[in-house]
Amino acid sequence: MASFHLVSLGCPKNLVDSELMFGLLEQSGWVFEEDPEQASMLVINTCGFIQSAVEEAIEEILGLALLKQNDPDKLLVVTGCMVQRYREELIHELPEVDLFIGTDGCHQIVELVAALMEGELKDKVVIAERFLMDSSMPRRISTPFYRSWLKITEGCNNRCSYCMIPSIRGDLRSRPIADLVNEAASLEQKGVRELSLIAQDLTAYGDDLADSIHLPALLKSLLAESSIPWFRLMYLYPSGINDALLSLMAEQPRIVPYMDIPFQHVSDKVLKRMNRHYASDDLYQLIGRIRSFLPDVALRSTLMVGFPGETDDDVRQLEQFLRDARLDHVGVFAYANETGCPSENFTHQCSEDEKSDRFDFILAVQAEVSATNLQKYVGRVEPVLVEGVSGESDLLLEGRTRFQAPDIDGCVYITDGNASPGDIVQVRINEAQIYDLVGEIID
Repeated sequence: MASFHLVSLGCPKNLVDSELMFGLLEQSGWVFEEDPEQASMLVINTCGFIQSAVEEAIEEILGLALLKQNDPDKLLVVTGCMVQRYREELIHELPEVDLFIGTDGCHQIVELVAALMEGELKDKVVIAERFLMDSSMPRRISTPFYRSWLKITEGCNNRCSYCMIPSIRGDLRSRPIADLVNEAASLEQKGVRELSLIAQDLTAYGDDLADSIHLPALLKSLLAESSIPWFRLMYLYPSGINDALLSLMAEQPRIVPYMDIPFQHVSDKVLKRMNRHYASDDLYQLIGRIRSFLPDVALRSTLMVGFPGETDDDVRQLEQFLRDARLDHVGVFAYANETGCPSENFTHQCSEDEKSDRFDFILAVQAEVSATNLQKYVGRVEPVLVEGVSGESDLLLEGRTRFQAPDIDGCVYITDGNASPGDIVQVRINEAQIYDLVGEIID
């Protein structure tokens, strides 16, 4: 029986594509094989957003390609963003690969592999027409059964000067509300208790559809047509957050008080070069407006240091912003040139030492802020979604509050009480660390 082993690299949006391919292969009779050595086909869904992700993908491909030396009949299929970005170049760089499929061809994997096996495939690299998944497709969830991702759009209309996503994923394409409600219902039936909405830009949802279709309208339908306890909003573009969204979040406790808003920077000069459509004052005002609606909100952001033209003064602005804004979670990245992006040709490129020093500095500032922020939870009782036995010790359970997103934020270590994965239990927080909390389940 034909078997496959699948490796998914990159972001949650990429993972959804991998889950779709997994479901399609299973539906057509393929069987998943945990051990790549035993699988008759190896599939790697790649990220191509930044150079480090490309390097990781190539390393993974070459590692699996070694298995073909002892088993020449084993198929090696590479899909995703790296293929979409580099296309025919990959044929010469990675001759070990049997088939390359771009981002919009994931739904065609069954027929493409069948054509490959029958010797009828015309091209080794397949770049399909733009594609938008729908709820009728067989998606095999790879996350724990109690949480999942809901990808509400594909592509992006923003043209940030450092970003390859629009050229890789295409322009914005929003899924219909009814289709997303159907998928949410299916996920709920499978046991999902936390559903995280994801997109390249969540606030752009519906911009390509009718005026009445927008993020608040989608959320209202999801709330009305399901009983999923927690909805989480990821990747909100700062200038797209309006009072209608904030008012709905304030009214609906099932939308957790958590917002992931990539700011990237706070210096007006740097933001303008990045082609981000807001200024420093806008960010300060936005945070104030969010907290006026949601006083207890947890705010997450990402910041980039070392962008071309960034000065020490710009970094000091970042530092001051972090101390003023008191964000709960911050991811920090050092800028790297990406071939094909406008910023690759910008003047005043920062040195690698400058990037490294600024990265360490901003990360240290946020660690200090985070350690102070978490103290506010000590003594409080919070609902916690239990993930299971902790990776730190089998004597502890581990879970997350509404203020902690899966995979990227800290967690809650539960020192006392019994619960099963997927349970939402009341936990008294007894201790706060730099990024994590410690507590005990109460009756």
